[in-house]
Amino acid sequence: MTHYAEAKLQEEKVFKDPVHRYVHVRDQAIWDLVGTREFQRLRRIRQLGTTFLVFHGAEHSRFNHSLGVYEIIRRIVDDIFVGRPEWDESERLLVLCAALLHDLGHGPFSHAFENVFELDHEYYTRQILLGDTEVNAVLRKVSPDFPEKVSQVIEKTYPNKLVVSLISSQIDADRMDYLQRDAYFTGVSYGHFDMERILRVMRPRENQVVIKSTGMHAVEDYIMSRYQMYLQVYFHPVSRSAEVVLNNILKRAKQLNLEGYKFKHEPTHFKAFFKNEITLEDYLSLDESILFTYFQFWMKEDDAILSDLSRRFVNRKLFQYIDLDPIVELDRYQKLQALFRQAGLNPEYYLVHDTTADLPYDFYRPGEENVRVPIFLEMKNGELHELSTESIIVDSISGKMKRDHKIYFPMDFLEDTSTHLDVKKKICKLLQGN
Repeated sequence: MTHYAEAKLQEEKVFKDPVHRYVHVRDQAIWDLVGTREFQRLRRIRQLGTTFLVFHGAEHSRFNHSLGVYEIIRRIVDDIFVGRPEWDESERLLVLCAALLHDLGHGPFSHAFENVFELDHEYYTRQILLGDTEVNAVLRKVSPDFPEKVSQVIEKTYPNKLVVSLISSQIDADRMDYLQRDAYFTGVSYGHFDMERILRVMRPRENQVVIKSTGMHAVEDYIMSRYQMYLQVYFHPVSRSAEVVLNNILKRAKQLNLEGYKFKHEPTHFKAFFKNEITLEDYLSLDESILFTYFQFWMKEDDAILSDLSRRFVNRKLFQYIDLDPIVELDRYQKLQALFRQAGLNPEYYLVHDTTADLPYDFYRPGEENVRVPIFLEMKNGELHELSTESIIVDSISGKMKRDHKIYFPMDFLEDTSTHLDVKKKICKLLQGN
């Protein structure tokens, strides 16, 4: 009888995929994991949160993406690394499972939801892997310590750093999938790069994946596509506006509950989150369809702020924005806050500062902590050179933090001349920088 870890399906299963053409599954354990309720839940959580309100094609889910990361890893370990002395074949199923399950703990509209309720999706990934779940039951069939090993790979604490680097580094399967997938579904051209070439020049080393120097230009293309995707898609100001509104809906509902407000429709699914007494079952029962249902209820609430914000999100009546950094222009920001109060708008919900920052490529600086492992090129003589020392393009953007500050506000309210006309005129002048 074949041990479960080596068990194969009688016939290979394939998922048709718009990015990788096909996702291939031969391992019984992978097929069983895909069928668990915790993994199927990822179908109901969008990969790009509120971005579908800007790029209408961006309806793809974390389920799509997780399968894509798995498929990239499968190609690496079954085609590129197989037979190489630095690669330990016994780690194959472990890295495939970690790739498939790496996003398991994401909640609905991940970042806004996590911010308001002070949650950490990585914590919940671990709870799903190690708790009383269908996923855990499948993993334990491999071996009793297998769930813990998968968790360690995802948490980046697993002893074999080569395995970790496949899932989490500056050129990992996670990034390679989401850049291409997000570009495909948003319809932009920035996220495209020659992944086939990158995979062909990947080599296993003792602690990480390295790239043959002949593949440097394909890696440059990948770094630049990531840089463009962050500027043009992930940090798109209108998507951020939607996230600001969403954030404030949840914040308002939480505040009203704290004040003892009687909701017309009891927010049953949120009770545990309001009290911060969240069981794993509470967490798994929430998805984006549930949130949208509550937003429909909350549009009819007596609380004017909750009702207005919910209506804005559901009907895409979002906030406008200007560039303004409250630290640099504190006086202007405080004047705006005071004027908003005079106009009858609570600035906590209607004048919102939002900032973004990203490093397109982080090079190695000795002594610094929390720096992602840089990309190393394997030269013809076998030496390893850090990418930015060989690439002029990568060197020009290495370590450069792109930070952006915006203030979001409801322009339609300011344009309504039926109330507080003088105050609104002052607000508009200040917003214009006068």
